[in-house]
Amino acid sequence: QVQLVESGGGLVQTGDSLRLSCAASGRTFSSYTMGWFRQAPGKEREFVAAISWLGNTYYADSVKGRFTISRDNAKNMVYLQMNSLKPEDMAVYYCAATTGSYRLKVSEYDYWGQGTQVTVSS
Repeated sequence: QVQLVESGGGLVQTGDSLRLSCAASGRTFSSYTMGWFRQAPGKEREFVAAISWLGNTYYADSVKGRFTISRDNAKNMVYLQMNSLKPEDMAVYYCAATTGSYRLKVSEYDYWGQGTQVTVSS
């Protein structure tokens, strides 16, 4: 069982940066693949980035080069550094956990946080 709590969301302007954090409970955090997803109003939840237990990273094309996912297994934390934010990045961002390595789909994740709102003004 893994419990996830996101933080770091807020209101920023276009071009600004923001770092989201996700605190995870559980002794086996280091064995999970961790992902970030987002959901804008009226849209389906979509994949943003993931980092495997080996440290391999994967990104959606829309954020590649702007967002960076990282993890600190000693602190049971996963981060999403978001640079050059755009209005289309505005959404509720969710942290998620799953077993296995290459996991990019909502349905492949077992544990979810409550989400944190990111608002980008133009």
